Amino acid sequence: MAKKLVIKVTAGADAPERCSQAFTVAAVAVASGVEVSLWLTGESSWFALPGRAAEFELPHAAPLPDLIESINAAGQITLCTQCAARREITEKDVIEGVRIAGAQVFVSEIMADGVQSLVY
Repeated sequence: MAKKLVIKVTAGADAPERCSQAFTVAAVAVASGVEVSLWLTGESSWFALPGRAAEFELPHAAPLPDLIESINAAGQITLCTQCAARREITEKDVIEGVRIAGAQVFVSEIMADGVQSLVY
């Protein structure tokens, strides 16, 4: 069994079911004691900003702010460097605990022994 789960979510409000699935899987994994690293890329990048997750709605899905809070409390949330730059998001703009990092960090995380990676 993987000791760490790295999830890259590329979808945001443009693909709400795929987006919600990524955050739900990450939150369930954290609650199950799995080490989780969640990467926000593409349209999900906006959810690194305070208050943006509250704007997301999907019937019969857990509220995105609650999922982010649980992931951030026990896991790592990372905003893609290039995605942040394209949206003019800086480290001072993001939710406390969210880091900004690039492809080199992502590749090193997914190539480590005992890691399972998923992309949504």
